[in-house]
Amino acid sequence: MSDEPMIPSLFDPAFWGLSPAATAPRRTEQATETTKPAGGALQDYLVDAWQRSILFLDILRRRGNEQEEMASRPMATVLAFDHEVLMSGRSLPRPINYSLSRIAPLAGVDLDPRKRPVVVVDPRAGQGPGIGSFKTQSEIGDALASGHPVYFIGFSARPEPGQTFLDVVEGQVAFFERIVELHPDAPRPFAIGNCQAGYQTLMVAMLRPDLFGPCMAAGSPMSFWQGVRGKNPMRYAGGLAGGSWLTAFLADLGRGKFDGAWLIENFDELNPANWLWSKQYGVYSAVDTEGPRYLGFEKWWGDFVELNGEEIQFLVDEMFIGDKLARNGIRADDGTIFDLRNIVSPIIVFTSLGDNISPPQQTLGWIVDLYEDVDEIRAEGRTIVYCLNQTVGHLAIFVSAKVGAKEDEEMVRLMDVLDCLPPGLYELVISPADVAAGEGGAWRSRFEMRTLDDIRALGRNSVEDDRAFAAAKRVSEIDHALYCAFVQPAARALVTPQLAELLFETHPLRLGYRLFSDSNPFMKDVAERADEVKSARRPVAADNPFLLAEKRVSDTIVASLDAFRDMRDRVTEQTFFSIYRAPVLQAALGMAAGDKARELPGVGPQRRASRERRLADLRAKTAQGGFDEALTRAVLFVISAERTLDDRCAQALNVARQRLMSLSIDSFKALVREQFAILLEEREAAMETLPALVSDEGARRGLLDDVTAIVGSGGALTLAERLRVEKIAGILGVSSPEAPPFVAEDIGFRKTRRRVSTTS
Repeated sequence: MSDEPMIPSLFDPAFWGLSPAATAPRRTEQATETTKPAGGALQDYLVDAWQRSILFLDILRRRGNEQEEMASRPMATVLAFDHEVLMSGRSLPRPINYSLSRIAPLAGVDLDPRKRPVVVVDPRAGQGPGIGSFKTQSEIGDALASGHPVYFIGFSARPEPGQTFLDVVEGQVAFFERIVELHPDAPRPFAIGNCQAGYQTLMVAMLRPDLFGPCMAAGSPMSFWQGVRGKNPMRYAGGLAGGSWLTAFLADLGRGKFDGAWLIENFDELNPANWLWSKQYGVYSAVDTEGPRYLGFEKWWGDFVELNGEEIQFLVDEMFIGDKLARNGIRADDGTIFDLRNIVSPIIVFTSLGDNISPPQQTLGWIVDLYEDVDEIRAEGRTIVYCLNQTVGHLAIFVSAKVGAKEDEEMVRLMDVLDCLPPGLYELVISPADVAAGEGGAWRSRFEMRTLDDIRALGRNSVEDDRAFAAAKRVSEIDHALYCAFVQPAARALVTPQLAELLFETHPLRLGYRLFSDSNPFMKDVAERADEVKSARRPVAADNPFLLAEKRVSDTIVASLDAFRDMRDRVTEQTFFSIYRAPVLQAALGMAAGDKARELPGVGPQRRASRERRLADLRAKTAQGGFDEALTRAVLFVISAERTLDDRCAQALNVARQRLMSLSIDSFKALVREQFAILLEEREAAMETLPALVSDEGARRGLLDDVTAIVGSGGALTLAERLRVEKIAGILGVSSPEAPPFVAEDIGFRKTRRRVSTTS
């Protein structure tokens, strides 16, 4: 037996110069200043730091094991709800790796098949599916709690051979056909697409608008060139890399497969302080409580998936560097142009000022790219609603429980209202309900009419900046062509299957998980040591001076990395524009000085003729109809005085649809759009013809009472609204009502009669 002294393990307290007694659990009665072990505050801190290190290593070990387990299951998902697969995309004529699942109902909640189905589509942007609903407080959870049938469109880790992005878009038409077939008595589905799945879902709706109800794109970039100087650096990456040749090269290194870990590394590099320090230190500093949250998120963040080279190449060339979606530059395989103006159902955009991956300029810029003004949106009969969060980051848009409890919940609650809004551009503004005033629910929502100037006010490229991005696009096309002609053949010949697998397995992000898993023999003792630490845990006091010093050091590291990021982003932006705004380069690329990089797509003769026929039909219908048309027209006339529609007023109008008009959602939607268009085109004639629609004096009295009750359900009428009610009363030849009539509380009104306020 050797007489050499035994060297303590890293996990042994002796390695840190700590005695066993120092790390033993301290009895409560001994935890006083006067009876502290030798070393005092420093000794306490060292014990705590050592214990936190072991527990943190154990969390990293469990994280690595989770990543390996997820990678071993091609259909793995972090979806928090039970579900059954109804349809596999592999069975389609052109197979795709997507599938349609039906979400099982929550315990104690009965789903109504006649309610509007909700369909959640998850993004395929580097990781596996389920992130939008890996918490119960989420898009899916809110819809299930309201009794709606819910469906989920997810995907497997590996694409089908030869699968393209357009195959995915066209293949998902079959999924929505199946959902509509399962719910023949329900309104068309409410589709929610998160991030990349947002524009993907809208493209499906462009092909088959008849299959869709409202469509929501959450954090989805559709005008990728747009942004604000000094804030959105990711849009410069393609230009500074010389274009999309690098995408093709990385796919060639994978023998036709693109590793999604490269996309995640791009996201991580946007915030190096969080990537390299804060995320890990946040767990280390609160290791006793942060483990479950961290592991829950990392289970998805490290679930890297693959894309076919053709898929990612299409997205980079057409969507990102090319920025073609918002300019009608993308065609389906049959030649159909993907035009966002073809979507007849309302489009809802959920975006955030705190999102530096898909900022509002990119999620909303397409509206300015496609329409000259709001009148054109209305002339097309289109409804666009956006909801602007002030603070949350990109992932929080579809991950945060707070977002789920606010924006997602309101979107689900108001989905039928959204579907029946009059054509135009609106901002959905959500504020806390005034409980003291007797308002029910947690939130109060209102739809405020907006113009394109409100979108422009968020920030937009100058003409010169757009020309710089157009120049970067042309350089990308040239470099990609050169790569394909001269480099790609050699790259494909040199990369063997074994080399491709080695490069895949040794990607730095993937190694960051696996090096800490149980497959690493150096981690074999961590679990046991962690259990020992938990039984002897001695967290240091929050005011320990060495702990406070540790936190100051952490803050300094974060500040330094943030300073590096800011400097890098400034240099990136300056370099991009100094290269691509150079007149010499633009001239060499064939760009004349007066050329515009972006123009409105214009209105073709067929679309213009359709508008003219529609206007003629509306003028002919001004004096046609009955009580339903008169009530809808009068309510729209009154609420347009303030350019705002309160959610309670909208809900009351929906109740009137059910109880007074007995109309289906689709019929009522058509009625609202028609009457609003009549008001826009023939306002005076539309109001003067109300008596012709309701000839009976008693019915006219009832009409005015209903109008006042519906508009008043959102609160006391404003001066402008009262004046319009009085105008309607004068046209109908009846006296103005003093108060709304009694309506049961269960349809949104108070049981007590309320007088219309006499103050504005």
